[in-house]
Amino acid sequence: MLAKRIIPCLDVKEGKVVKGVKFLNLQDVGDPPALASEYERQGADEIVFLDITASAESRKTMLHVVERTAERLFVPLTVGGGIRTREEMRNALNAGADKVSLNTVAVQQPHIISECAEDFGSQCVVVAIDAKRDGDSWRVYTHGGRKATDLDAVKWATRAQELGAGEILLTSMDADGTKDGYDIELTSSVADAVTIPVIASGGCGNLEHIYEVLSRTKAEAALAASIFHYGQHTVQEAKDYLRQRGVPVR
Repeated sequence: MLAKRIIPCLDVKEGKVVKGVKFLNLQDVGDPPALASEYERQGADEIVFLDITASAESRKTMLHVVERTAERLFVPLTVGGGIRTREEMRNALNAGADKVSLNTVAVQQPHIISECAEDFGSQCVVVAIDAKRDGDSWRVYTHGGRKATDLDAVKWATRAQELGAGEILLTSMDADGTKDGYDIELTSSVADAVTIPVIASGGCGNLEHIYEVLSRTKAEAALAASIFHYGQHTVQEAKDYLRQRGVPVR
């Protein structure tokens, strides 16, 4: 088994880290550079920085906040939200991002995945999928979870891989912020369908949830926010918990 990654997530709105439930009722929890630096100190493998209202507000990612965050980090930084063109991806990478997460634009213009992979390498291209259960499958949503599409999440993940995505960031909208655990069925379905790494996101409420998603699915990484933001656990505690249960971590 490959070593699993623990990835704290910074959902950023108006320059501040926020946290909500099912993408709603957002509360301010801190400063992106300060939180990112603290999570690196705790042993985070990566940091994900998502400007969560950029697409819905039709504006670009706040690169000045990305720069302030990146200059304090040595671990990889993934940045997403409002990035619509190759030029904007280049700007994010120049601001200090190691990878760029594409969501809304990838759905609207799938060719952007291939173009960015060609320009910057597949390892830099993360396709973020926000999915909500719809009968026996999961529907893809865009614009920060505000707009439903006709896409099936599993089929879209395989298509994104074919187009050149190097990684999938998979968020269960049903589980997001509930602290009831990751959506194991969704995560397993997507991770079984692709060969690129899948990051499980949405629903982490304790260390057992991280263990569950990394041991019961092929997800290569677990993303969490609330348990770290509110001091419930540290990244190091999460890694120790996994090691004790036989899950290899970095």
